[in-house]
Amino acid sequence: MGRSVSYPSGAIVAFTVLEVEAEDEWEFEYEWLRDDLRERAGRAFPSLIPHDGWRGREDRILMRNAYADFGVSVYGGLVAVWIVERDDGAYWDADWRTARSPRAQRWLSQIASRFDAVFGEYDCLGHMSNGEGVYAKRAA
Repeated sequence: MGRSVSYPSGAIVAFTVLEVEAEDEWEFEYEWLRDDLRERAGRAFPSLIPHDGWRGREDRILMRNAYADFGVSVYGGLVAVWIVERDDGAYWDADWRTARSPRAQRWLSQIASRFDAVFGEYDCLGHMSNGEGVYAKRAA
């Protein structure tokens, strides 16, 4: 599979696909995907709580905790499920008083392999010169 999908810089990313059979079902399937991701993330990482927001124009935040935003980005059926250190004003205001960034980076490094195991169905094999990624489905 060759595609590109955006996600926040520095994020831990897992890839999957959104299979939509008919164009008029896209919104329903996307909503189902968001609900499924929230449910799985809440079970895997109980400190995450629901949050509806955006990082830029394409990266949707679904949940967050004191350290990180958990979200989803979709392009042409390719889905990037990501978690990344928060980057909002309230986070940096709190960081000023008590340094959160080192703790956030440590927490993210501790959950990285579990995150990939819970959400990853495809591996990114690399990128072509035009920026498109090449992805392969993982063996079951």
